[in-house]
Formats: sequence, C-alpha cells, structure tokens
Amino acid sequence: MKLHGRAALVTGAARGIGLAIASRFVAEGARVALVDIDESVEGAAKRLGEGALGLVADVTATADVERAVTTVHARWGRLDVVVNNAGITGGSKLTWEVTDAEWQRVLAVDLTSVFLVSRAAVRVMLGQGSGRIINIASVAGKEGNATLVPYSTAKAGVIGFTKGLAKEVATRGILVNAVAPAMIGTDMVRQMSQETVDMLLAKVPMGRVGRPEEVAALVTWLASDECSFSTGAVYDLSGGRATY
Repeated sequence: MKLHGRAALVTGAARGIGLAIASRFVAEGARVALVDIDESVEGAAKRLGEGALGLVADVTATADVERAVTTVHARWGRLDVVVNNAGITGGSKLTWEVTDAEWQRVLAVDLTSVFLVSRAAVRVMLGQGSGRIINIASVAGKEGNATLVPYSTAKAGVIGFTKGLAKEVATRGILVNAVAPAMIGTDMVRQMSQETVDMLLAKVPMGRVGRPEEVAALVTWLASDECSFSTGAVYDLSGGRATY
C-alpha cells in the first residue's frame, strides 16, 4: 500500500479522472477528501468507504478552498498529497467567438484554482516539512489545440506554475509535478464538438483515448515515496502524441 496513512485532497473528484485517482488512493491506504462543486461528490465519497470524505466546494473561490484544506487538516492532522484535477474544456469555439465570460470561466477553473489550492496546501505542508502536489495539466498546454484556446492557455499556465512552485519548495520536502494527458475518456469529452474530438484522436499514434485509471496509476506513483528525485516535471500520458 504505497500511500498507507497519507492524507490527500483531490479536486474535481465527483467523477472521471478525479474519482479514479481518489479510488486508487483509498485502495493504496490513503485517507482522501474528494472536493467538487457538484454535490454528488458526497455520495461518491460514501461509496469509497470510511477512508473518504466528500466536500462540496467551489475551487475558484478562496474561502471555499481555505475551508476545504482546513477541514482536511483538522480531521486528519496533516495534508500529504494534493491533486489539482478540477477542470473544464469550455466547449469548442474559435478564438474570435469566445466571450469574455467564457474565457474567464475556463481560466478560473483550470488555472486559478490550481494556484488557490496549492497556496493553501503549501502553507500546511511547509509546517510538516513534506508533501506532494500533482497538477493535472494537458498535452494541450504544450501544443495548443485549435477551437480550445482558453483551455490550452490555462493548461500551459498550469505547467508554468508547476515548474515555478517546484523550485520554491525544492529544499523543503515538497515535490510538485504535473501530468499532461491527451484525451481521456470522461464526461469532458462531451463538452467538445465531434469535429474537435475526431481531430484530437487522430493525433494519438495508439489510436485510442486514455482511461482514467491510467492517469490514476501515474498520479499514485508521483504521490508515493518511490518518487523522490523528480520535481517540476511534466509527465506525458498521451498514447505517443506528445512531441516534447
């Protein structure tokens, strides 16, 4: 059990990649707080058993984030692992068709939330002298995807944030890494047009979408003691799509 006794917080955990990560963490012995704006997160946590806690929170709101992190720390006395997974694609639109509100919403959910959650978590982890932060970025943040410019921009920001924060805490026992998946088979796929989905799938040499469980496996390694000399790194999970 790679994560025995650890306390973790996973955002966007009501379903999809976040739920898969939380499920794997529980199976590996961790206590996990599942955080999501969707109230169904409470039911998802109950299904995972006593080692899981469901918290309804808006990760774009500072007060909600601080409350979630404080709740986890108060309940389990520590916070060892944070996974910033919450995200939306914002739909498929050409840049000149994107409204101000759509742009701001994607940046808030996909990038600002990573800053807010990480800031709150690091304050706890610094006191412990240890911790792991894993940010779910995207290959879109490296290559840029047509009709997904706000999403691509936000994920590029996640990669830059990961590298910068990792350097700040590199000697403080805290490792910060990112995972950059290609298209994964979740509800987010339905936020995009079929034309965009077909375009993205055509770029994957393996010819298929990834599975949430495959993301969870890599994130579990990054959260474990087996990952000890890697920080500020971006791990591709793209079926061969990634070019750098």
